[in-house]
Amino acid sequence: MLDTQTPIAPAKLKRAGAIAALVLAAIVVAGTASRILSYRSLAAWTAEQVVPTVNVVKPKDASVGTMALPGRIQAWAEAPVYARTSGYLRKWYADIGQEVKAGELLGEIDAPDLDQQLQAATAALATAEAQRALAEATASRADRLVGQAAVSQQEADQRRSDLAAKTAMRQQAKANVDQLRAMTGFKRLVAPFDGKVISRTTDVGALIAAGQGGNAVPLFTVSDTSKLRIYVNVPQSDAGLVSSGLKASFTVPEFPGRSFDAEIARTSDAVNTQGAMLVQLIFDNHENLLKPGGYAQVSLEIPKTAAAGAVRIPASALLFRREGISVAVVGADGVVAIRPITIGQDDGAEVEVASGLTREDRVIDSPMDAIATGDKVRISAPADSGKKANAG
Repeated sequence: MLDTQTPIAPAKLKRAGAIAALVLAAIVVAGTASRILSYRSLAAWTAEQVVPTVNVVKPKDASVGTMALPGRIQAWAEAPVYARTSGYLRKWYADIGQEVKAGELLGEIDAPDLDQQLQAATAALATAEAQRALAEATASRADRLVGQAAVSQQEADQRRSDLAAKTAMRQQAKANVDQLRAMTGFKRLVAPFDGKVISRTTDVGALIAAGQGGNAVPLFTVSDTSKLRIYVNVPQSDAGLVSSGLKASFTVPEFPGRSFDAEIARTSDAVNTQGAMLVQLIFDNHENLLKPGGYAQVSLEIPKTAAAGAVRIPASALLFRREGISVAVVGADGVVAIRPITIGQDDGAEVEVASGLTREDRVIDSPMDAIATGDKVRISAPADSGKKANAG
């Protein structure tokens, strides 16, 4: 039996070939378009990465200068609590970091020797009072008998003298009792004011020595940190520019990039042996952010005598080139312009620019050495951005 096949029509073959060609062409076009888009995306990313990112600062008013000085942070009040009586620590009630109120019990001292001295003094007072009572009765009797000529005037005077002596002995004994009772009250160690315990150097059973001289160590230390004092030594050359009420700000290592506002409360109004005037700043620490005993970098805002139109910029923004001192200014379109300036006064961290800048300019801080007019840059953050915590 013969196997016969039905021949395929030429029209069908042409149609299948055309479809295959169209599919192949679509694949080629899709691949080419994908490569073109990837190339353009890569080119755009490369061009974007070529544009450097810079930090800009706004020039500040030159009539107010900034002086940067190191400072030391101290608690508003800090009191070491020493023992006023000797003995052994019976118990302590407050440990480091604990909040305490004024008069709150911190610890108790067991002083058996003092207790025995008080008992002996109390007994001596009772004896002195009894002796005085007897002398008083004898003197009164002698005064009555003198009128009856039963005793001599000399004997009556001796009885009154003995009464005066016994009265003095009674007062001495009473003063001794009062002193020992006061010393007994010192067995209770109490907080001198509201604050926080920042040290405890004793424990139950420890031998306690009275006093604070020599090698005596405070048993507790209480610190009030609701406010803080920041002390700064201002050089004598600038001491005349600093007065109470001026604004200031400071930074601390534990909060990098964050600035805190403070106010100059008072000055010593005298130059010390280091050739500086002591200045005290006050910071409201109601949020308990800062700790006493640390260091701070303080910036004092002091009035300056400056020319009209003068501004201040960081010294790190300056460009030192053959043509002279200049700065790099960024326009609204992100294009750089190198602008020559005239320096009025150099204060170290900041310089006064007498001409060439306005307060509306955006100046690049720490510009690249090769930066030039016409370069395109990207600004990393708005000028004068930053976090601040107010003293209030």
